[in-house]
Amino acid sequence: MGEIPGAREALDRLGRSLRAQLVELINDLTPGADLGLLFLDWPDVADWHEPLRYSYSAVFRGRRPEGVGAADVVSRAAGLFSPADWDIAGPEEEIDGTKRTYVLTARHSDGTRIEVRTGDRTSAVFYSGQTPALALHEPEEFQWPEPVRTPETLTSGYVLCYECDGLGACHDCGGRGWVPSEPHGRSNCRQCGGHRVCPICRGAGQLAVSELSSYQLTYYPELSR
Repeated sequence: MGEIPGAREALDRLGRSLRAQLVELINDLTPGADLGLLFLDWPDVADWHEPLRYSYSAVFRGRRPEGVGAADVVSRAAGLFSPADWDIAGPEEEIDGTKRTYVLTARHSDGTRIEVRTGDRTSAVFYSGQTPALALHEPEEFQWPEPVRTPETLTSGYVLCYECDGLGACHDCGGRGWVPSEPHGRSNCRQCGGHRVCPICRGAGQLAVSELSSYQLTYYPELSR
């Protein structure tokens, strides 16, 4: 699977930019927070459709200074984003009974998204951010594996597995452990449970005739002749 030239470098730049913006927000809104807990070390899969797309993301919790209200925090946060680069939504109020939460959402022109959230009933300020998702590798067409056993390569006293017909790999997912699905792009293979091999022969592609159950023998009528 070939790498897309420059894709990883572009994603890393987006990750560094996201971290820098979060650091500015955290230092200004919740000074004294331990920035060692702000982790953006490695991109994660954000979209499981082929080709996989990766993004940097982070969540962080700070504590607003004594005497500073929740509404003041998110209002000040809005002023820390450059209006030339960021589209600001909010501050918005979410009311649940007597609980009032303030949310600011900022979207950068490059696709990065940052949210700042806090409320009247807690001094915690929650930050979350995510870069756009980028494909790092060229799409590659899946190649179905070759069977591990054929009628010509059967061990004496064995028959081809009735489930996979000698494939050895799971015949539903082809040995990938997953199948394409929506809305996320893929899901674990129900046939093999993610183990990748045929659940009947456990990857051998063949079964010993002497160990076949009465039920399994119904798949091989030629053995009763």
